[in-house]
Amino acid sequence: MAAHLEGRGCSVLDIAGLAQKGGAVVSHIRLAPQPDDIHAVRVSAGGAGLILGCDLVVASGFEALSKIKQGETRAVINSHQVMTGDFTRNPDLTFPGGELERLIAEASGPGQADFIDATRIATALLGDSIATNLFMLGYAWQKGLVPLSAEAINQAIELNAVAVEANKRAFRWGRRAAHDLAAVERTVTPAEEPQSHHLSQSLEEIIQRRVDFLTGYQNAAYAKRYAALVGRLRKAESEKAPGFSGLAEAVARYYFKLLAVKDEYEVARLYAGPEFAQKLNEQFEGDFKLSFHLAPPLFAKRDPDTGELQKQEFGAWMLPVLRTMAKLKGLRGTALDIFGYSAERRMERGLIRDYETLMEEIAGKLTPDNHALAMELASIPEKIRGYGHVKEAHVKTAKACEADLLTAFRDPAQRQTAAE
Repeated sequence: MAAHLEGRGCSVLDIAGLAQKGGAVVSHIRLAPQPDDIHAVRVSAGGAGLILGCDLVVASGFEALSKIKQGETRAVINSHQVMTGDFTRNPDLTFPGGELERLIAEASGPGQADFIDATRIATALLGDSIATNLFMLGYAWQKGLVPLSAEAINQAIELNAVAVEANKRAFRWGRRAAHDLAAVERTVTPAEEPQSHHLSQSLEEIIQRRVDFLTGYQNAAYAKRYAALVGRLRKAESEKAPGFSGLAEAVARYYFKLLAVKDEYEVARLYAGPEFAQKLNEQFEGDFKLSFHLAPPLFAKRDPDTGELQKQEFGAWMLPVLRTMAKLKGLRGTALDIFGYSAERRMERGLIRDYETLMEEIAGKLTPDNHALAMELASIPEKIRGYGHVKEAHVKTAKACEADLLTAFRDPAQRQTAAE
């Protein structure tokens, strides 16, 4: 539209894929002084003047890379990392952000590619990640890579008549980022980093943060139970495997994971806390409406085909209910815990007991030779993820792995065979 307003030639060809979240979309956009100057809508190999990549994975794919001519094509890439659908099949998948950026940088040549975490910045500035695309356009425009006037782009935004002011602000912020990224970063970076964003720097800090969390999650006795077991394993590691480390930290992390399951009381506590209301007010404005999608085990219907619980929508009236539930967290695990009788909650309590028993055995039998196996056993809860039937499947896999490791831990002969 902006090109038409200036009397320029313009063609757009969108190529849409089918994948998670609707699939990748690659748009071939040609701009020319006159419409008659455009003879093909598809950008040929090595024929792009600019790769404006709003998604790092798509921008590093063949469709985009093949359009780059080294030393001539400029690239402006959103470096924000969004996991692909492969993550649903491989939960241990790591995002190869550095490798993808390297591919683009090598293809375009030295100094030809700009990488900016546009999604993070645009969301922080404008409250919605949808602002990323106009932010990226503004960044590229300010770099002199979009041969259209800012006036025409803003007029096109107005004619589109969708979130006009928000899109204009996103475009302006993108321009500012291109001019002085450091200043924009200072605007979006809080003066003091939230404690939840801070990574623990020592074993003591790892333990203390989890003690504090478990105290709020349940009570001081529950946190003391956690600290006591971690302390015993820490002492055993120091005395029986001097010079070795990692076991106590593994126990500190994964025993906590088993203790702090997100059950009904914890969901209620998180919704009832002031942080939830604060985040809502930061994200939204005006008279917004709250809806909760939940699958209470005692009331939810089951899918007739899969037999799994189905989520239902509840209105804002659920907030007072959740606040009341949060106050009843002391019932967790007692005879009065109506949620504790479900198969999933019983399984979770069993996992805690099994882990405590296993760690006591490890503390008693630990040696320098079996330290590595002890760490693997202590880290088994890392394999347990999800909720409901998803969690149940992961528990079966984790238990099978645990059985193999435990056999090797208990039998030095098998441990030697496995090593060979």
